[in-house]
Amino acid sequence: MPSRNLIQYVTILAKGLAMGAADVVPGVSGGTIAFISGIYEELIETIHKLDFGFFKLWKKTSFSEAWADYNIGFLVALFGGILISVLSLAKAITYLLAEHTILVWAFFFGLVIASILYVGKQIAKWNLQVLIAMILAIAFSYFITIAAPLGSLDNIWFLFLAGFIAIIAMILPGISGAFILLLLGAYSGVIGILTDLNESLTTLNWDLFSGAFLKLLVFAAGAITGLKVFSRALNWLFKHHKNFILAVLTGFMIGALNKIWPWKDVLSTRINSHGKEVPFMEQSIFPSSYDGDAQLLLAIGMAVIGFLVIFLMERFANSKKNRIEKT
Repeated sequence: MPSRNLIQYVTILAKGLAMGAADVVPGVSGGTIAFISGIYEELIETIHKLDFGFFKLWKKTSFSEAWADYNIGFLVALFGGILISVLSLAKAITYLLAEHTILVWAFFFGLVIASILYVGKQIAKWNLQVLIAMILAIAFSYFITIAAPLGSLDNIWFLFLAGFIAIIAMILPGISGAFILLLLGAYSGVIGILTDLNESLTTLNWDLFSGAFLKLLVFAAGAITGLKVFSRALNWLFKHHKNFILAVLTGFMIGALNKIWPWKDVLSTRINSHGKEVPFMEQSIFPSSYDGDAQLLLAIGMAVIGFLVIFLMERFANSKKNRIEKT
């Protein structure tokens, strides 16, 4: 693994900040940011190598040599940036979801529409297998959006499962971990946990901190487990059956558009861990049927802005790729 100076580690930290910001928003992939910024392959290789052999090497040689051999400094700088970014943005996202619900979901809707086009156009060859894979993925994803949520983040097993599945964003460019959480019905809950953790550190509320930290620890354990279990398999599939995987990812995003449609009618509610009544089952409705200010023009504007975010990221990535190929 490459040796780095302080400035280079600060650069990696900055890339982690960008990845964290992307992972908070459904439709933008932290994996895509890693790919664009040129650290994707090193990230995957480092994660693949990371195991308990670190402690054996430490015992056999020294801590510094094991640290360097396993490229731990790279992971600390990168994930440190991700954590700082996620904690900083969680409170803002929570506020916006509460106060400007329609506009936030419209922005996310635009992001996902652009992501569908971005991922879908990478399918190099269409055939019956690819088409069937996409259709099945659309149907499965849509079914999840209309079914009752699998569980609540108050349940440890569901929190672990959410982390286990959402970590796909770190493995494959093009799909967002926040989007997976959204599909599972866990997005608002995880953002709430991060907000509670941030607030507890600010107010020194240790009861709030212990509860939020325990939940975050379980979520992280699920993410780490998922990363180790699926990283090799998913990367092998991406390299050898790329069209199939891209079709499935595109289908998932198309089917899940129902989940992020800005205008909803609440069918039932539940009480969350803070004692507040929150939506449990919702259905998508036309803006004209919305009970309140539909904010249609503003929502369309936010969707366009969300679309342009992905579009400009793609243009930047392509221009960088072309420069690399020319050199």
